[in-house]
Amino acid sequence: MKCKICNYETKNIFSAKILNKYDVKYYYCNNCGFLQTEEPYWLKEAYSNPISIIDTGIMARNIGSSKITAVILYLFFNKYGKFLDFAGGYGFLARLMRDMGFDFYWHDPYSPNLVARGFESKSNSLKYELITSFESFEHFVEPIQEFENMIKFSDNILFSTELLPSLIP
Repeated sequence: MKCKICNYETKNIFSAKILNKYDVKYYYCNNCGFLQTEEPYWLKEAYSNPISIIDTGIMARNIGSSKITAVILYLFFNKYGKFLDFAGGYGFLARLMRDMGFDFYWHDPYSPNLVARGFESKSNSLKYELITSFESFEHFVEPIQEFENMIKFSDNILFSTELLPSLIP
């Protein structure tokens, strides 16, 4: 299987159960360090409920991300600009940022917007000062294509993702 980032050949390093029923192979790229699964045939089922009921840290992570984002916006960007949370889940971050006074919008084709309703990104041609995208890159089926989609919205992207440990499980 080819790496979805650098197109080098990957190697199967382990399998894990997804959704408590699918044995899925994971592939590692020695060239760029990207870890990916086999083609994700389970996505429609996985995204039928975008946030797991066992995710007990979701609000704490969003509050932490909102604080970091606010500092970065104040220091490095036009705080009066328009901002977009890409792959924004239920809208927690966009809502928190709006509550702090930032003109934030939400975008996520896989999740319902529950708490930032009315602030959906309405145009693919609108440019934003900055895009945020927390806990999303590891979920993209085609990460390069998603990155290209993101830069249509803004030249600036603030994202975070989990880094692999030095010894991959």
